[in-house]
Amino acid sequence: MTGERQIHNLALIGFMGTGKSSVGRLAAAQLGYELIDTDEWIERRAKKSITKIFAEDGEPAFREIERQLVAEMTGWRQKIISTGGGLAANDANIASLKQHALIVCLWATPEAIWERVSHQAHRPLLQGPDPLGKIRTLLEQRTPFYRQADVLVHTGTRSVREVAQHVLHQFQIARARVPDGERTH
Repeated sequence: MTGERQIHNLALIGFMGTGKSSVGRLAAAQLGYELIDTDEWIERRAKKSITKIFAEDGEPAFREIERQLVAEMTGWRQKIISTGGGLAANDANIASLKQHALIVCLWATPEAIWERVSHQAHRPLLQGPDPLGKIRTLLEQRTPFYRQADVLVHTGTRSVREVAQHVLHQFQIARARVPDGERTH
C-alpha cells in the first residue's frame, strides 16, 4: 500500500458462504461503521430479489447494477462493505474499491462453502445438478480476482469472532499507515 492510498472503508470480498455478512456485522458493530451488504442494497434498488434479477434479467444485468454500486462507493466513508461473491470478479471493481477501502478476501474450501450454503435456496448460481462442482468451477475462475485483495483470511477453521478480530486488526494496521491529513475520524 502506498502513502497516497486513502482507506476510509473496509471491503469484504470472497465466495458466497465464506462469512462476509457475519464478519461484516461484527466489524461494523465494533467500529461503529455502517454495514452495507451489496446484495441487499441491489435488491432494494431493483425492488426484487437477486434470484428474480437473475431469472428475469440475467446475470449480465445483475453485474451491471453491481458495477454502478461500486462506482457510487468512491465517496463513502466509515462503511463496512460486504460484497456479493462475484462482485470482485471484475478488475475494474477491484481497482475502484482500492481507491477507498482495505480489501479483505475471506476464503474457504469448496467443501466448507457447500456445507454452509447447501440449505439456502436463494443462491441462483448453485441451482443445478452438481452445486459442489459449480462451486469448484466458480472458485477457480474467481481466484485470480480474490488474490488481488490486500489481505486473505481463511475462514474454514476459525470462528466468526476470530475472523472479525483478525480483519479488524488488519484494518487498524492499514489505517495507521495513512498520513494523519488523509484520515477520516
